[in-house]
Parts: sequence; C-alpha cells; structure tokens
Amino acid sequence: MSRASHMHDQTDNHAPKKAVVLGSLGWSLVNFRLDLIRRLAANGYEVLAAAADIDDETARTLRENGVRPCPIPMDRTGTNPVRDLKTLSALVRFFRKEKPELVISYTMKPNIYGSLAAQIAGVPHRYALFTGLGYSFMEENPTGRRKRVRDLSILLHRAALRRIHGAFCYNSADRRDIRRFHLIPDRVPLHDVPGSGVDTRRYTTTPIPEGRVKFLFIGRLLRSKGLLTLGKAAEILRAQGHECDIDILGPADSNPDAIDPDLFAEWQTSGLVNWLGETRDVRPYLAKCSVFVLPTELREGVPRSILEAMSSGRAVITTDAPGCGEATQDGVSGLVFPQGDADALAQTMKKFIEDPSLAVTMGKAARDHACRTFDVHLVNSILMQHMGVEPLDPESDLPKGLSFAEMAS
Repeated sequence: MSRASHMHDQTDNHAPKKAVVLGSLGWSLVNFRLDLIRRLAANGYEVLAAAADIDDETARTLRENGVRPCPIPMDRTGTNPVRDLKTLSALVRFFRKEKPELVISYTMKPNIYGSLAAQIAGVPHRYALFTGLGYSFMEENPTGRRKRVRDLSILLHRAALRRIHGAFCYNSADRRDIRRFHLIPDRVPLHDVPGSGVDTRRYTTTPIPEGRVKFLFIGRLLRSKGLLTLGKAAEILRAQGHECDIDILGPADSNPDAIDPDLFAEWQTSGLVNWLGETRDVRPYLAKCSVFVLPTELREGVPRSILEAMSSGRAVITTDAPGCGEATQDGVSGLVFPQGDADALAQTMKKFIEDPSLAVTMGKAARDHACRTFDVHLVNSILMQHMGVEPLDPESDLPKGLSFAEMAS
C-alpha cells in the first residue's frame, strides 16, 4: 500500500493522529497557514502549531480554531550554532513526546531543524515547504560572507532533508536551485505550488478610489524590499511634475538591511511618501489604494502581499525577482520592471498616473487571476493530495505538480 493510501485509510478509520505545522514565527501560523491548519483538522488530525514567538493574540486565534499553540525556542535569523542546537534538541523532545504522524515545516530553519528532529524522533511522514530561498541565494556567484552563508545553508539542507518524503516550492528559480545544489535528494519529489495562497472570499474587490492615483507599498522597511528604488522613483516623478500619493505600510526593522531612519523621515517630511505604520489587517489599506507596488529585490517565493492585492482587485507593479514577475501577468494584471531600476519604476508608475483607467482594467484581471490560480483552497488541495492526507483526484490536473505559470496559461 502506498504512503498516500495508508494515510488516507487512517483518516477513514478515525484513528487518532497528530499533525505538526512548524514555522519560524508565531504570527505566520495564523497569517499564512490557518487555512492549511483548518484543512488538516477537517481531515481528522489533531493539529499542533509550533513556532517561536507565539504571542497572546496568535495563541488565542489558534485555540479558537481548535489548534494547540506550541512555542519552540528558535533564533529565526541568527547564526549561533549553540542556539540552533538548542532548537534541534527542543524539537526532538517535542516530537518524541507528541508522536505526530505528520510534520509540515516551512521557511529555512524549521525546514532544516524540524526535518532533522522529525527524522531522529521517528515521525512517519515529513514534508518541507520552500517559501523562498532568500538572502544567501540572491546572487548567481556570491563572494565573501554571502558565499559562506550559502555554502553552509547547502550543507545543512543536504544533511537535514536527506530523508524527507516530499517537498514543495513556489517558483521556477527556487526549483532550479533546490535541484542544482541538491538541497534535497534527487529521489525526493519536488512539487510546485502557487505560493501560500490567498483567501479570495476574505480579500474581496472594492472600487478603485476616485481622485489622484494612490500607490501602496506593504512590507518591512528594508532596502532589499526596494524602498530606495521606490524613493528614487518618487523623486523622479516629482521632478517631472507628476502628482500621486505613495503610501508605505509596514513595520520599521532593526535588521542591518533596514532603510536609514533619517532618510525615511526626510521623505515623509518632504511629502515624498506617507508612512501608515503597521497593521495585521491590510484590507482597509488595499481598499484605499489604486495600485499596489512591491519593488523587491529579494527571493521571496511568491509574496503574500502580491496575492492579497490581486485578490482585492488591485493592479500590481513589481520586479522581475523570482516569484514576483511570475505571479504577475505583465501587461495584463500588472506591470513588471527590472529590479533596482528606479527610472523604469517611475516610468511604470507614470502609466497609471497618465491613464487611471489602467488601474480598473488591470485590477479586474488581477482579481480573476487570483481566483483562478492562487485561491488558498486550490493551493491546499495540492498540498493535501501530495502528502496523502486526501486522495488524489483523477479528474484534476493540479496534483501533477504543474507550475502556476502553466496552470494560468
């Protein structure tokens, strides 16, 4: 009997079983994985949601959905080996105590230490979700510290993921590098999924506001998110006499990559941008904007902010960074420009300023694209079927591992 059939039979027989969804940050369990968690529960699993920094609000939301929050000590961005070994040890103890049938991890540290701990603890079914390879894989031929970080990352992935049962990735660039650097063994299936998905019933279309065009950026205040490029583009537009609003929604960051606070304050003082602070519900802000802009230079998988904007009926301006350009239908549901090119970004934004009707037509196309390709229930169907939680649907093309570019065509 196949693993998929075995797991499905357990569901039919109502055998007690547990599933662990393991992330690096508590809030992401609710923001990115709640629908996945609910679907596991609907399939008869007792779901344990594990991560670092599970705050009270997140814990409350999880419990309201019948899910047990399980805090795990984890230094999400640090490179201290002692702390990482403590994470590994804590995860081994956790898995041995809870005896889950299934572990699903996402992002780098949970994938590495979660997969290794699950193997050591004898968890029967182990899956890793690559949501974006990130900083260390941004350059084709890195040097110095970035090369050392990438080499270490490759070694850790190879050691920890050699016995997982399957993996998932969001875009073609990540797929290429996962296979190129043998982050997982060649024998391990690697399935394409169109990002984390978006709840198209929660993120619904609202009318484009009247008046001058309002652009909205959502993300942490980081240079790698393209904020310097956006600031330069704003200066170019102002110098050319074009009027628009550029709103920035997201938290300040202590990361070395953070935008210079004095420069950001200068932009606000001069009226170049408006900072809206941070929020856990972006929908009201999307409703007030005309066009969403994400000039990122990061490898982000498929940015959730793009999916939420498209589902809300907003045209998207983004870069050709892996996952971003693929998610956006250039010239149909948005416009794609070369990352780091402020002149190109300004020209792209100017098209919406000079022809505001573009925001309406592209916004409608974006909504249609989101519903057809990125709906969270579609995404979770792919995950559930490939993990054997739900039976393969012989009538559907989705479980065959098509990329979302192929699905949308």
